[in-house]
Amino acid sequence: MTIRFDTALALDDPTRWPRGRQKWTAAVWGRLSIYVGICLVLLMSVPNSIFDAQTRTITFTIGALGAWRYGWWFTHAVRALIYGRIVYPRMRRKGKEIWDSGWRPRHLHFMMTTYREHRQITEMVVRSIVREVRASGVPGTIWLGSSDRFDEDVIVDFLEREARDDDITLRIIRQNVSGKRAAIGLVLRAMCRLPVLDDDLVVFMDGDFVLAEGAIGRCMPLFRLYPDLQACTTDEEVVCIGPKWIETWLKMRFAQRRLAMQSHALSGRVLTLTGRMSVFRARHLKQLEFIRLLEADHLEHWLWGRFRFLSGDDKSTWYYMLKHNAHMRYVPDALGYTIEVIEGSGMDRMVQNFRRWSGNMLRNGARAIKLGPRAMPFFIWWCLIDQRLSMWTMLVSPMLAVSAALLAGFGYLLSYVLFIALSRLLLSLVLCTYSRKVELAYAWILYLNQLINASVKVYCIFRLSKQRWSNRGNQTAGLGGRSLTETARNGMAAWCTSVAVGLLFLATVHYSRLVEIPSAVQLREFVGLFL
Repeated sequence: MTIRFDTALALDDPTRWPRGRQKWTAAVWGRLSIYVGICLVLLMSVPNSIFDAQTRTITFTIGALGAWRYGWWFTHAVRALIYGRIVYPRMRRKGKEIWDSGWRPRHLHFMMTTYREHRQITEMVVRSIVREVRASGVPGTIWLGSSDRFDEDVIVDFLEREARDDDITLRIIRQNVSGKRAAIGLVLRAMCRLPVLDDDLVVFMDGDFVLAEGAIGRCMPLFRLYPDLQACTTDEEVVCIGPKWIETWLKMRFAQRRLAMQSHALSGRVLTLTGRMSVFRARHLKQLEFIRLLEADHLEHWLWGRFRFLSGDDKSTWYYMLKHNAHMRYVPDALGYTIEVIEGSGMDRMVQNFRRWSGNMLRNGARAIKLGPRAMPFFIWWCLIDQRLSMWTMLVSPMLAVSAALLAGFGYLLSYVLFIALSRLLLSLVLCTYSRKVELAYAWILYLNQLINASVKVYCIFRLSKQRWSNRGNQTAGLGGRSLTETARNGMAAWCTSVAVGLLFLATVHYSRLVEIPSAVQLREFVGLFL
């Protein structure tokens, strides 16, 4: 699919978004009534076999897992509510008082990386930076990590045309090694050669992220309010140029992100400093340890040996801050727009995103857990553990449902589908409070998202070196090679995946008493038949 920008991209004004009861239009209530009505009719029509003697244990197991997962979801929802309605409004009010008193940071630095982005998107990004610098009244420097003359010419031309009289300096750092990490490392090294002070603010942002009005202004006073605050990340909304179903899926992902970020921020930490846009105090960014971690972050793996991380620079910055017990926050009303241009297969892009996100989480989660609960609030440490557990527990329920259907008939599977329809509806209604509008499609997208994400994580956990990032110049790592060693490693990864999934299935059906694992006496008797 070829993308053409025939008209200007229009970014909605967030102040005009429907909120609260405004989102619950008559059309939404009508669709919700039809959805629930169909579920109720099916509940009364489908034969109830979930409490039969042979499936009762399976039903209780699925229910127990559901109670655990929904309880954890409810915990996040309550924490997010406390942060969004009580804690952050106090922070915002105090920050506004600081801002109104005349305080300003000495300088704003924008660390921006881009690779052959569409001209119109690049101009929108730079225009948003210029607007924020003007509004703050603080001198600004754009540090452009670039590997292509095309992007440089677009930005230079725009600044000369529309920001000639503004106090904005453009510094172009041409990278001599491919990759986003190399570009960031070179920019940070260039910063160290100039008088960038410890309390200067550095905005990390991608070349396809457009700042909404006031985004930087809402972040800056928090660094004055909290002298120990080292980094904060912000809200995102997506503008998708591509298939409608991809846009709906991405909007649901961002609604999930808002809920989770606010829950985590209540503990003074977050689980990622989003690479799309995060604001840092410059103190740590000038440290060689920080720069080298970004440039050459790597993992020592028992199967794949030593390999570097391709993407996930936001996870590397987060891990450094977590390791150094740094205070991190989420700013829910500092907004930016991620512009996703889907070229080619939407499904292929979706799978690539899952592999990149899941791989980054798995590569960084294990070492973060090793820091222990003393290095961070206990809730954050347990969230990291839960990420590892949920990838397995998510697969248990469908395994049980299919097994019970084979045992008790197709009606049990229909009952399970109804359980998913109603339970995910309740979760999606919670998500809709963090979304721009109420989407009943979230109920099924949420379940498929969870199922596919868990499957991709199980696949990736034994293939952590397999990385691909096609929208950054088709960068690849660990994907090629037909040597005997590579073939053996791939075979071992496939074997480990099969054993892990097989053991999970056997443990699941045995625990639910669907099948019984033979005892040692039974195994000896069986072997004796052939001797």
